[in-house]
Amino acid sequence: MIPFSVLDLSPIVEGSDAPTAFANSVRLAQTAEACGYHRYWLAEHHGMAGIASAATSVVIGHVAGATRRIRVGAGGIMLPNHAPLLIAEQFGTLDAMYPGRIDLGLGRAPGSDGVVASAMKRDLHAAAERFPDDVAELMSYFAGTGPVTAVPGDGADVPIWMLGSSLYGAQVAAHFGLPYAFASHFAPAHMVEAIRIYRERFQPSARLKRPYVMLAMNVIAADTDEEAQYLATSLLQAFVNMARGRPGRLPKPIEGYEKDLPADARARLAATLSASAIGGPDTVAKALSIFMAEHQPDELILAGNVHDFEKRVKSCEIAAEVRTSLSQAEAA
Repeated sequence: MIPFSVLDLSPIVEGSDAPTAFANSVRLAQTAEACGYHRYWLAEHHGMAGIASAATSVVIGHVAGATRRIRVGAGGIMLPNHAPLLIAEQFGTLDAMYPGRIDLGLGRAPGSDGVVASAMKRDLHAAAERFPDDVAELMSYFAGTGPVTAVPGDGADVPIWMLGSSLYGAQVAAHFGLPYAFASHFAPAHMVEAIRIYRERFQPSARLKRPYVMLAMNVIAADTDEEAQYLATSLLQAFVNMARGRPGRLPKPIEGYEKDLPADARARLAATLSASAIGGPDTVAKALSIFMAEHQPDELILAGNVHDFEKRVKSCEIAAEVRTSLSQAEAA
């Protein structure tokens, strides 16, 4: 059975705050570790009222320090926002503190808008254009061949992943011979083509001998289909609010929310969130089985924000139980 992992944005929910979000991320990571998840990734976003993981490397250190075995990493660091040397130093530091447990996923998107980019003093267009060169420079610091020595960082054994929500990341990952994680939990439209390009064009490297694909899914699991669908309305609201230019803290669920939306909004949500497993254990198991059989990922990473944190923990636990049952069925 392929590994399952967790993707977290340290969500700030309505009625709560950033300190609570960080405490929740620690507890969720501890739950994931106890349940046998393989890795726990945090994502970089800026200027978002509902996302607390902007200082991603700091939050990674916080989570890694509160866990013992699970891999902890970035899903990902948006490299256009940073000098490669600084990322090499940050993740070299994390690797020195938590050896053998740190992952570095890289993205080309800024994780922000133009106003935020200006506040960060970054020319995002120019940074995006030189993205492959920055990836190569970053890898050179870990390899000890960079223009200067990264301390810590020089010689650090930090796995580098390429992230993507379009075809570009697939090409970069294939060129450098890196593992590839696709953001199918919110951008499934190009998933099939991106996987094909990556696998067909993959060039073996010192880091990776054969293609390795991790796909993201939204998984919200509960005791019943009805409860899971209710909990998922927070996620639906968040996506609708984002599309309308009004992002905010993760809303409370609303009974019957989706049916009151216009038909075009429902259609957009269905397309955007097509890589989802929402329901009771049997429904989630069926959706996961179909998705894995169709796309043959090497690993799944599960997203799925829930307003009620105790329900989010339970969703994580149920998904782990589903994986165990699927693994047993596979072995039988």
